Amino acid sequence: MSTMTSTLQHLARRVNIAYDASGDISWTDPSDATNVVVYNLGDVAWVLTSAALVWIMVPGVGFFYSGLLRRKNALSMIYLSMMTIAVVSFQWFFWGFSLAFSETATNGFIGNLKYFALRGVLDQPSIGSTRIPSIVFCVYQLMFACITPMLALGAIAERGRLWPTLFFVFVWSTLVYDPIACWTWNSNGWSFILGGLDFAGGSPVHISSGTAALAISVYLGKRTGWGSARLAYKPHNTSYVVLGTVFLWFGWFGFNGGSALSANLRAANACIITNLAASVGGLVWMFWDWRLERKWSAVGFCSGAIAGLVAITPASGFVGVPASVLFGFMAGTCCNFATQLKFILGYDDTLDIFASHAVGGIVGNLLTGLFAQKRIAFYDGATEIPGGWLDHHYIQLAYQLADSVAAVSYSFVMTTIILWIMHFIPTLRLRSSEEAEILGIDDAEMGEYAYDYVGLEQEIGHTLEINGGVEAQAGGREGDHIHHHHSAEKTVDDDSR
Repeated sequence: MSTMTSTLQHLARRVNIAYDASGDISWTDPSDATNVVVYNLGDVAWVLTSAALVWIMVPGVGFFYSGLLRRKNALSMIYLSMMTIAVVSFQWFFWGFSLAFSETATNGFIGNLKYFALRGVLDQPSIGSTRIPSIVFCVYQLMFACITPMLALGAIAERGRLWPTLFFVFVWSTLVYDPIACWTWNSNGWSFILGGLDFAGGSPVHISSGTAALAISVYLGKRTGWGSARLAYKPHNTSYVVLGTVFLWFGWFGFNGGSALSANLRAANACIITNLAASVGGLVWMFWDWRLERKWSAVGFCSGAIAGLVAITPASGFVGVPASVLFGFMAGTCCNFATQLKFILGYDDTLDIFASHAVGGIVGNLLTGLFAQKRIAFYDGATEIPGGWLDHHYIQLAYQLADSVAAVSYSFVMTTIILWIMHFIPTLRLRSSEEAEILGIDDAEMGEYAYDYVGLEQEIGHTLEINGGVEAQAGGREGDHIHHHHSAEKTVDDDSR
């Protein structure tokens, strides 16, 4: 036992750390032996757990998006969620973390390659908090970098090629996400220095992805049959929508609570208001939908819950519990009505990503300027802010507005530039052919299906006759089969299910 202890101590000394009697880690600055920082193992454990919680959100987005689409495109979104994790994990290792969080980001916009290939990222105090080492902060922030482009990728649904999408994720993460994350969260970022408040990603995650989705939708154009009854379909799998919401809601405790970067009262406050804002947002959206259709919509509730989660994200470390009720109400209302923008402006945002994430992020940012309180931020015993309007710090709203406008403008312009550069490189052109769109992206791009019966025609060698004499299209939505033992038969349009 003594031999093992001495070995651990020897290894610890090689990385400038030691373990005290309680098991906590003490880091000694190699350039100043008097500078000793203690990492509490509870803080480290909470942030690593939160990283795992945020990871599960990425396939959660995939399932949520998949359930909302037609079944012939259902697998592509789940696939992209996993591919995004893989691509961004490499990008983050390669240079993403360094571009976003190197202390040498003296231009206020983006860092340099100090931590290229995560060189030197291990035991030193992180730029986010001295409560945790840099490697813990790095893996936690990686998960935010993973989910952000996946939120935007819903805009390619049913009409985007998959290989160019993976290339787009790498480039977009480098040129859009990393700079916005840098100016928002890096202590040398311009918004951070200005005084902008964004606890867990209103601008870097939600506004950037929602606006990118708008740019993608405008670039790709409308799907075949847009505006007609053919595309006036309901989600093909509402259970997937609920499952995706479960993953997202569950993971959001790590998304917001983990952003305290410590297991403390500020993290606990972030968790309780996150849950409350989601609950209120879901109920409000559902009630708004009920007034139109007199139906209690599970999809409506899930959409509202996510809108509430989006809005509370930037505020979750700054506002009290009562304020979160208003965040949920405003998100459920504003995002619900924002879904009509695509009809007014004539763009085809398949999954209403701009309405849910960009609008929800803007609502959250602005409300943070009104309801942020210095006493809430100090729940961690360290963070000091002047607060928002409740603390009579009225300029805070202007800071929040400036940050929001910058994120919207930068994300839209840069995303559009990236897409058009790719457009003139044939192998990287994002738009699929009309034939692939009609067949279904799953079949055309993957040769696989979310459900075995979608490709049943290829397996049995002929088309299936369904009610009304309509034939099931390969890779498309299969209609109801004729069951002779039923006394009544129902005609179902092939694409409306």
